[in-house]
Amino acid sequence: MNENSCSFHNEKGLRDGQVESVCAAYPPPYDKDTSALRALRGISVHVTHTPISELKNHGILRALTAEANGWEPRVVSAEVLRAQEEWEAVDNIRAETGSQASTDQPGQLISFSEALQHFQTVDLSSFKKRIQPTIRRTGLAALRHCLFGPPKLHQGLREERDLVLTIAQCGLDSQDPVHGQVLQTIYKKLTGSKFDCALHGDHWEDLGFQGANPATDLRGAGFLALLHLLYLVMDSKTLLMAQEIFRLSRHHIQQFPFCLMSVNITRIAIQALREECLSRECNRQRKVIPVVNSFYAATFLRLAHVWRTQQKTIADSGFVLKDLEVLAKKSPRRLLKTLEIYLAGVSKGQASLGAQKCFGPQAPHSKDLTFTGVCDLPPHSSEGMWLI
Repeated sequence: MNENSCSFHNEKGLRDGQVESVCAAYPPPYDKDTSALRALRGISVHVTHTPISELKNHGILRALTAEANGWEPRVVSAEVLRAQEEWEAVDNIRAETGSQASTDQPGQLISFSEALQHFQTVDLSSFKKRIQPTIRRTGLAALRHCLFGPPKLHQGLREERDLVLTIAQCGLDSQDPVHGQVLQTIYKKLTGSKFDCALHGDHWEDLGFQGANPATDLRGAGFLALLHLLYLVMDSKTLLMAQEIFRLSRHHIQQFPFCLMSVNITRIAIQALREECLSRECNRQRKVIPVVNSFYAATFLRLAHVWRTQQKTIADSGFVLKDLEVLAKKSPRRLLKTLEIYLAGVSKGQASLGAQKCFGPQAPHSKDLTFTGVCDLPPHSSEGMWLI
């Protein structure tokens, strides 16, 4: 260190012996600007080979911020203090960043059986009190149903039926992680996205919900509407069908709100179950949930076929759904057979929504079309279903 440099430190109040130790750290000749730059370069090189926890023990940094052999600067600049705090916090910052990254990882998809198991294990007693398992009939209607109507559901299947109807009473709970996982799975399977999305947002309108919050569109079908969508997208065969219907719903002329239409199909399935239209098939298969799921999928498939082949638009939705409900309740076995033929064609790569051999004759056209909201119907109405 040269004389001018040492005199500079003397003016700062350094005691004898300390000047020698400081000067020894910087060999002559000394230029204040170039030496500082050289020192900082040394630190940057050292960083690449030294753990951050050890970097805080580097001699140059320690000389800038801490006491050394009794040397205590009279004034420590605010920049030096801030730099010391930043270096001491480096390890903590890195740890927090890693933790945050782990929470941003995409969530796992959930299967229909896993979601159903969740409802089988939670307490649904408060919702079960609200259900009406069958339609109440009196007078001639009751007599006619007894004589000519479908058979009653076997006693051993009634608990499973009640579970379906109870889930239809449950709303979407954004605080329940399983509920959120179901929504995320539906979104990813329909859009092909690899990442989670917000549970509220305009992106749900792209899937055919009415607004940014899917919960507001489930009235009359409850969480069963989401379980049906989950069932549709989590099977490899029905997924192809769901994607084809979803593409049709985004047609520039024939577009319709996909998820709202699905909610209406679920409502038809609920009414068919309560009116015992599905009892014969449930008794034959000795199951309720698989029959209801297949009936939902078959009804949605029929709607998509009519929509495409008859060039329906959103203005036709009221008539289409009302006509579809009559057909579904009258001939559930026919619809289920149609689904079987379609899925067999999917396996061979030959299925299409426009294939007439799968669907039989088309329904007649109608000039009088209505467009009524689902929420305008009475809570337990067995009348036709329309879009919200």
